[in-house]
Amino acid sequence: MDTGRYSRQVRVDGIGPEGQLRLARSTVLIVGTGALGTHTAETLARAGVGTLWLCDRDVVEWSNLQRQHLFSEADAAAGTPKAVAAARRIAELNGECRAVPMVADCTRPFLDGLPRHPDLILDGTDNFPTRYLINDHALRHGIPWVYGGAVGTEGAAMAVLPRTTPCLRCLWPDPPQAATGATCETAGILEPAIAAVTAFQSAQALKLLASGPDAVTRGVFTCDVWRGSYHVWPGRDAPDPACPACSGTSYPALETEAPATATLCGRDAVQVHPAGTAGLDLAALGRQLEGSVARIERTEHLLRFEVDGVRFSVFPGGRALLSGVRDVLRARALYDRWIGA
Repeated sequence: MDTGRYSRQVRVDGIGPEGQLRLARSTVLIVGTGALGTHTAETLARAGVGTLWLCDRDVVEWSNLQRQHLFSEADAAAGTPKAVAAARRIAELNGECRAVPMVADCTRPFLDGLPRHPDLILDGTDNFPTRYLINDHALRHGIPWVYGGAVGTEGAAMAVLPRTTPCLRCLWPDPPQAATGATCETAGILEPAIAAVTAFQSAQALKLLASGPDAVTRGVFTCDVWRGSYHVWPGRDAPDPACPACSGTSYPALETEAPATATLCGRDAVQVHPAGTAGLDLAALGRQLEGSVARIERTEHLLRFEVDGVRFSVFPGGRALLSGVRDVLRARALYDRWIGA
């Protein structure tokens, strides 16, 4: 470990040489390497966290460049998977940090298939079903995690210490309905809101990894960067006794089958991931589609093509992102037509 590199950080009360060594030995799973995830990934990589697992299902788009760190115009032009682009950039920023790209949807099989439990999970997602999945997985295995979300000019974040602090279910027993709140698509997103939320997330991560759980801020951080409002709401001082995840009686998100089709926040795009496609041969599919679709391109990570006004990005496991469509039924019909039922 290059101690000179972290000399200013080591001087901070609460870090020190021992804390810096703990950071170097830590593994953090970041679920979602979009706006939130790229900010926290860069901060933790520069701080000397030893291993970052970067999970993301999406590819880089031009609209990402306004607020998502680690990506370039070349990444957007090539449609590079976000996890891959982020890992490449981190390798340039800090060769001591091992950034592992995981081009995948965060599902229960994905979490169960990790090589080991990480020391911490950071939320960089854009939807509550995935957050509840992270929450229940973390509670079941005793893994601390940090929730984060932002839309428009507002944001919120909270550290969850299993069996010690309230979890996401303690605050909201059930995921909010998608139609009840604003999204990046309807309200937009301001980059400083992302920066404020991820500053809180990253600080909790560094404190937890370097100093331990007692250093973590309790409560829910909220902000509105346009109105200049920043607050930590204390909330409950302990888990809700009625919470099934905190009590260990059940983990609802782990008992629910992941949907095969889902819209992507802030995008005219739908993800389709039907069962039974694990053995899809992208090379064979590409040959089959030659002459029937436009702009077909095969990279080491995916197969891309355009047809019926929609751009397909198909991954080795059969999962596909369809850009240029919002209706999930139409997306599934197009998938079945061009890739197979």
